[in-house]
Amino acid sequence: MSNTTRPIKRALVSVYHKEGIEVLAKAFVAAGTEVVSTGSTAARLAELGVNVIEVQKVTGFPESLDGRVKTLDPHIHAGILADMTNPDHVEQLRELGIKPFDLVVVNLYPFADTVRSGANEADAIEKIDIGGPSMVRGAAKNSATVAIITDPKDYELVARRVQDGTGFTLEERRYLAAKAFAHTAAYDATIIEWASRQWPKPASLTAEPDADDAESVIDEKLFPATLTETWDRTHVLRYGENPHQQAALYLDPLNRNGFAHAEQLGGKPMSYNNYVDADAAWRAVWDFAPQIAVAVVKHNNPCGLALGSTVAEAHRKAHACDPMSAYGGVIAANSTVTLEMAEGVRPIFTEVIVAPDYEPEALELLKTKKKNLRILKVSEPPKNARQIRQIDGGLLVQSTDLINAVGDDPDAWKLVSGEPADEETIKDLVFAWRAIRCVKSNAILVAHDRATVGIGMGQVNRVDSCNLAVERANTLADGANRTKGAVAASDAFFPFADGAQILIDAGVKAIVQPGGSIRDGEVFEAAKKAGVTMYVTGTRHFFH
Repeated sequence: MSNTTRPIKRALVSVYHKEGIEVLAKAFVAAGTEVVSTGSTAARLAELGVNVIEVQKVTGFPESLDGRVKTLDPHIHAGILADMTNPDHVEQLRELGIKPFDLVVVNLYPFADTVRSGANEADAIEKIDIGGPSMVRGAAKNSATVAIITDPKDYELVARRVQDGTGFTLEERRYLAAKAFAHTAAYDATIIEWASRQWPKPASLTAEPDADDAESVIDEKLFPATLTETWDRTHVLRYGENPHQQAALYLDPLNRNGFAHAEQLGGKPMSYNNYVDADAAWRAVWDFAPQIAVAVVKHNNPCGLALGSTVAEAHRKAHACDPMSAYGGVIAANSTVTLEMAEGVRPIFTEVIVAPDYEPEALELLKTKKKNLRILKVSEPPKNARQIRQIDGGLLVQSTDLINAVGDDPDAWKLVSGEPADEETIKDLVFAWRAIRCVKSNAILVAHDRATVGIGMGQVNRVDSCNLAVERANTLADGANRTKGAVAASDAFFPFADGAQILIDAGVKAIVQPGGSIRDGEVFEAAKKAGVTMYVTGTRHFFH
């Protein structure tokens, strides 16, 4: 096999971020490399002792349109795109008087940083790089003879290869080219994400929807014809869901306030399972805002959820639902964690606590008395309007299940059995209905005093979930019967009367459920026979 290594004799350098460029400058000077550069990059390299040739001297044309046009010229792009293993390309460059490049070093305008800063539309547009991606893509396409560098982490490697005269092999240039294509693809995906938010499809381009055609009524902002997004790898985790699995955390470059960007104030590094459970707990408590809520989550399911007049009270009530399962769980609060709550958390083995803020004394106590506790601070409530789930060979995308359907309003509920619930019972039913959203299906939830007392989740039939909810309510409370006089919620209809009958026999006084079964009449009749109040919502909250 012939030697594919190509020494670096001529380089094109155009970088917005100048950090680390010193190491390249030193190598260029030592090797006598000819360097062509633009504006501020050229000035910085000159300061570092490099004999720089400015781009406009190569193109014969000055930078124009406030810097929008600098490198968009055949003298630059022919030098990048000429395949020097092709004799015809070599001859054309000779005839045109254009010299080829062996190395292109580029990083792009900081579009994502500009958007995150809150910049206006005009400023964001000016940070959409045109010349930079053109040079990157040209060099990557021509990896047969050109090495393309977009990652400052590669500067040390480049410097060594420049200085010792070895350059890069074809195999290495191909790898760097693939890396560069990924870089420009991610850059464009970020622009697409921003543009789709800023510039939605106008009504003048939207046809009248066809009620029989799902595609004609889809929200194109949430469900574009092509889903093009990007995430940046930020943390490599110790392992995934199990120790033999690898895992990493990726972040949305345009979002710096979501749960994934939580500020960790103490404790060990987060694990994959920590993130999954803490995210579930964080979303659960915000279903109740502005009321103060605390959730305790284990294995992506709540083992306790409650409202309180104080965050400490909400935590006590949530923990009391299932103290056994709360061991090693995750706690989330939608209110500032107080010293009183922190004192309640201290004796309980907890993996993660997440809240919008912490009283200084509470934070100090948690950090000093529970050194392994992962303490997260998240500045904003959940905002995802869309959920994405990977399946083999594709993605399933849906709008986020929120408590915002018509049937989530108790004023829209239909009374199908018993007497109308009194004010306190309605409050418990509303709590139970909101809480059921975050429980894995099939889900049954028993509640009292705006707190869960028994949860049946993740069963393959509703009867088992009913039995589990009743069992947990009445075996985890020192013998107390917590179902008698409580209320219950079901995330979907009862297909038969048997599941509802289990709750009725356990003593619940009211049930809220979606309705819609072909045997609704049997279910309603069982509730009527027992004098149990039952409401149907017409809305369900499956969570698979």
